[in-house]
Amino acid sequence: MAETFKANEVEIGYHPEGYRIDKKTLPMNRYTKWDKQTNGKWSNMKPVCFDSLPEAGWIMVNGFDWENDE
Repeated sequence: MAETFKANEVEIGYHPEGYRIDKKTLPMNRYTKWDKQTNGKWSNMKPVCFDSLPEAGWIMVNGFDWENDE
């Protein structure tokens, strides 16, 4: 099981409930909510404010492939 972190500790990561944090991308993509499809794809991105993110349970990653997300 992956180590989890608090939202304020994450520079790039995701939450299993369909949220992403990416502080190295464009401002509109920094904090987002996604629909997770049954095939594993993430779609229907919506910008959200930091205060609406889950506080804990975040998994850090090195980056996202924004070009191939739907």
